[in-house]
Amino acid sequence: MALNDPNWGRPGGPRGPNQGPPDLDELWRSFNRRLNDLFGRRRGGGAEEPPRPPSAARFGGGLALLIGVLLAVWLASGFYIVIEGQRGVVLTFGKYTDTTGPGLHWRFPWPIESTEIVNLAQVRTIEIGYRSNVSNKVLKESLMLTDDENIVDLEFAVQYIVDDPKAYLFNNQHPNEIAKEVAETAMREVIGKSKMDAILYESREEIAIKARQLMQQILDRYKTGIEVSQVTIQAAQPPEQVQAAFDDAVKAGQDRERQKNEGEAYANNVVPRARGTAARLLQEAQGYEQKVVANAQGDAARFEDVLAAYAKAPAITRERIYLDTIQHVLSSNAKIMMDYKGSGNMLYLPLDKLLQNKRAVPLPEPDTAPQTPSAQAAGPSVPAAAALPDDSALRSPDAFHSRGREDRP
Repeated sequence: MALNDPNWGRPGGPRGPNQGPPDLDELWRSFNRRLNDLFGRRRGGGAEEPPRPPSAARFGGGLALLIGVLLAVWLASGFYIVIEGQRGVVLTFGKYTDTTGPGLHWRFPWPIESTEIVNLAQVRTIEIGYRSNVSNKVLKESLMLTDDENIVDLEFAVQYIVDDPKAYLFNNQHPNEIAKEVAETAMREVIGKSKMDAILYESREEIAIKARQLMQQILDRYKTGIEVSQVTIQAAQPPEQVQAAFDDAVKAGQDRERQKNEGEAYANNVVPRARGTAARLLQEAQGYEQKVVANAQGDAARFEDVLAAYAKAPAITRERIYLDTIQHVLSSNAKIMMDYKGSGNMLYLPLDKLLQNKRAVPLPEPDTAPQTPSAQAAGPSVPAAAALPDDSALRSPDAFHSRGREDRP
């Protein structure tokens, strides 16, 4: 049975469908026949010569052919392909030799040289405080102490790429584990310098940026060949054991801010109004001051004018002042006292009552109706107000002046 028989060991072969394992003797004989075909000669007419013991020349030629085939296969194993986004690191007896870019390359086969392929385009992710899902927490990594001595449950992810393949392979034994430890250490340092409220509500992005910068500094110091691309805070909250108390504290803080805003709104409403009132009162006081000063200056100027006139004609000025004073006094009085010449009696005329009656009784319209004989005999009708003296005429300075001239001898 030949070794390259396609039905070897299968149903339907020379021994039938239930053929068992091949006979070892038969396999050995088949192997010997093939060696004879390789090193022996054939007789003329197609008849095979009887096998002869192999000579040194025939054995050396077959061995050289075998060695040549093996050498060709060994040299062909030195070809390797580097795809886009990767780098090939060539090692000669385990020592770094060269870094190759994308494409087909050849190096001496193993064990002389070997190649390590490093993927530079792959984005690697480190999860701190959780695994695969934020609900699957790892409290040993997520619980951190803040600057105001509070505990925060922080879960974050770090994404990084390989920047230097040589440093990534040779400077550190486990670069991925180092990156994880560095990420946790840097985040704990940043959280330890931050307040609880800033971590939960205000400065998440700023904390992530600071942590990424600190991570990169530490990784560069260790020469890991890793570049941190992004730090993302997945969740930040107080521990579950104190969540209720923390919610009450947050609510109290919100109430405080609300009342503070209400007080500021009230102050913004009252203070401008008070300032406006004060400005108005100040302007009124300044106006009153200017008015009083102006009146005083006017009175002083008028007094100087009167003084100059009095120096020129004292009698006339005295009489003029007297009349003006009497006019000023009587102008606000509704009663008129009349003193007739040559009589010691003073007549009182209630002009205020008469003026009130005159205002209360409307004037009659022009009489267009025919008059009765008695009215025609009495003569034309005269209005009641026409019989009364004119109040303004009685109070005028000329009336007093004329009466004074009549009283003089």
